[in-house]
Amino acid sequence: MNVKRIFGTILTVLGIGGLIYTGALVLQQRGELRELIVIGVIGLIFFMSGISLVRNTRDKE
Repeated sequence: MNVKRIFGTILTVLGIGGLIYTGALVLQQRGELRELIVIGVIGLIFFMSGISLVRNTRDKE
């Protein structure tokens, strides 16, 4: 397995965790609006960049 693919997987998992955490805070109506926006945007950036790394990385044979 490629280092870029592993890093992409880690970023994807962190992004999913950030998005789930943001969703939980929204449902519990806890946290400031700024905090929710920052965590949500960072989670989305991590998720999208991780998916992009995994998708665009070719396996060496």
